[in-house]
Amino acid sequence: MNYDWMALIVFFVTLVGLTKAGRLLAFRSEALQGMRSLNREADRKKLARKRFRRVVDANNRVGLIANLIFYATVLPFCVTLDIRPLWRNAVDILIVLMVFDFFYYFTHRFLFHGPALRKIHALHHQARTPTYADAFYVHPVETIIGLVLFLGTIPLVAWIEGGPLNAIAMAIAMLLFTQLNTLNHTWVNLPRFPFKTLSRITAIHAAHHVDMNRGNYSTLSTLYDWMFGTLEAPSVRADP
Repeated sequence: MNYDWMALIVFFVTLVGLTKAGRLLAFRSEALQGMRSLNREADRKKLARKRFRRVVDANNRVGLIANLIFYATVLPFCVTLDIRPLWRNAVDILIVLMVFDFFYYFTHRFLFHGPALRKIHALHHQARTPTYADAFYVHPVETIIGLVLFLGTIPLVAWIEGGPLNAIAMAIAMLLFTQLNTLNHTWVNLPRFPFKTLSRITAIHAAHHVDMNRGNYSTLSTLYDWMFGTLEAPSVRADP
């Protein structure tokens, strides 16, 4: 595999463009605007606390540095601008996300909730009824591990498939990874239609935050919790 800097640029532009476009389209909905306002109000109080703000800032810096290093040194070897069928790109996106979630499930269950890193992960679990900002209230060590698992999945899948993956498809996979990990912490009180799935995602992760002994260890789906017997019922969210 060769270093494809053009594919890197397309990946980055696609990721930024889809993120901005998605936000503009999503918040045309009055229900989502209301949800954002409620989370911002709750988060404003949390971010006013110096300790909370320091953790969020440190986490964001570590995440940015880790992403930039990966983008500059590894990703260009793993992505390509070769045109492929849409079904192939969709399958690659799904494989990357589900392989990552498989690794994350066991890391979360046995490392973050095990004796090794339980105290570090307990920082994040201080949020019993999480809101948007709590997605970033994470110890930097945990952030690095999570990013290494996801970012490392891309070259792993490329190696297994015998060649680089489509740059736009991987940008979509990265977007889904970041947004789902954020959304599952967001406080929502939305109409059942058309927000049933979004509400269920947050309610499932809310159950995990009730205490340190819950299930729901996957972060992108419920598949592995269902397979390994740790799927917990969704939790009714209290006001933020």
